[in-house]
Amino acid sequence: MSKKHKEDVELNKDHECNCENCNCDEECDCNEECDCGKKDGQERLALEKYIKELEDKVLREKAESINYRKRKDDEVSSMLKYANEDLIRELLPIADNFERAIKLDNNDLTDEVSKFLEGFKMMYSAIINIFNKYEVKAIDGSSKPFDPTYHQAVLTEKVDGVESGMVIEVLQKGYLYKDRVLRPAMVKVSE
Repeated sequence: MSKKHKEDVELNKDHECNCENCNCDEECDCNEECDCGKKDGQERLALEKYIKELEDKVLREKAESINYRKRKDDEVSSMLKYANEDLIRELLPIADNFERAIKLDNNDLTDEVSKFLEGFKMMYSAIINIFNKYEVKAIDGSSKPFDPTYHQAVLTEKVDGVESGMVIEVLQKGYLYKDRVLRPAMVKVSE
């Protein structure tokens, strides 16, 4: 109650005051009802609504931050998992060339070419061991159904006794790096 209001109540002891619960500093007539409680209630509701909006905003920001962190962790994990992909992709043509050279061997160990090819076989074996170490595997394609995920059809041919859509011959090996296709196999497919 205001100071003036208290004095008025003291003077009129027999008069009943409607402002007993009033905490405002406004001067009022004891016969009129104070509306500061209504104002306080409206302000309190507005503040509660504002606080709730801020809490929701904080929760959304926190969730966005957590999602961002998860996405970044996944990206970093993927980058680390496939870090050697470019290097391995550049080694594939070298492995292909070694395979072609090795196919020239006629198993006659007396001539000079066979001695060179023996060295090629050892180098090719070392490359294949590196591929195995880093989870690089050749795509097995011969006598399998054509799958565009793993095969690239470069030729088609009608072959008796072979159903349509089957791989007849692998012209160039394809490779997988972990679970990702590095290079699809170039194949000849039956019509």
